[in-house]
Amino acid sequence: MTPLYTALAVLVTFIWGVNFTFIAWGLDSFPPLMLTALRFFFTAIPLVFFLKPPKFNRTLFIYAIGTFVMQYAFVFTAMHLGASAGLTALLLQIQIFITVLLAYIMLGEAVNRMQIIGMIVGILGLGVIALNLGGDMPLAGFVCILIAAIGWSFGNIASKQASAQATLKSAQQESSVSNISPTTGKNKASALSALALVVWGGLIACVILTLSSLIFETDAWQLATFTDASLKSWLSLGFIVYISTLIGFGLWAHLLSQNAASKVMPFALLVPVFGMTTSVLLTGEVVTWWKMLAMILILSGLLLANMKLKKKPRLV
Repeated sequence: MTPLYTALAVLVTFIWGVNFTFIAWGLDSFPPLMLTALRFFFTAIPLVFFLKPPKFNRTLFIYAIGTFVMQYAFVFTAMHLGASAGLTALLLQIQIFITVLLAYIMLGEAVNRMQIIGMIVGILGLGVIALNLGGDMPLAGFVCILIAAIGWSFGNIASKQASAQATLKSAQQESSVSNISPTTGKNKASALSALALVVWGGLIACVILTLSSLIFETDAWQLATFTDASLKSWLSLGFIVYISTLIGFGLWAHLLSQNAASKVMPFALLVPVFGMTTSVLLTGEVVTWWKMLAMILILSGLLLANMKLKKKPRLV
């Protein structure tokens, strides 16, 4: 990855780490499915009227359902059930390993020895959490986050496939009718297709989540829910929509379209570091020895997974 792509990957993980604290504040006023539906309503509206829709196929629906519906419906529910912001951010990163495995199986992307070692070390960190369930990580919340991680993993693969297809088509069209170089056309097309993927995927998610909330959270759909919501919850919703979703997922989809998933995904291990730090500073989450051990193992896994193997010179 180039230095620019590396910087963008770190920026996105910082945004997503901070986002867990904003989710906790949003849940103070809204039930989980409603908050998730509101998130994707404002993600899609009004941008859906200005961005050309991606091709409506199985890939787009898998992306929307996996990345948006499954991931966030279950993450928000886990936090509603008592999972802390820091631990949720930490445990959710099991999606990294699932994504790399899926990319290897479905896309044929190579995985080197250091990446495998890094993933094993990271999984040990996640295992530390599993051995300390209770308190700010109830069993029900743990299960919800695992389901969310699986959904996000399939969404990542779909995102990469959809963005690559749209980028190639748009770049070819643009290059054929202008003097723009193929590389410039590819980068511009990739950015636009990534944003369109998030916005139109958000519209699909909004419909599914709104119907789900109407079924399971019927009592919450009354005017008082919205008028009594605190300013902090509304501001948190704004951060979740415009910073975390539009900017965060737009950049992430662009990164996946331009780089191998095995190179991009390990950066997501920084999310729990930023998430735990923010939760401690802003919500007063208590840091225990096992939380620190889990973070150290996960960060070590990130460093190992991004080490470059030196090729031994071949003897002639």
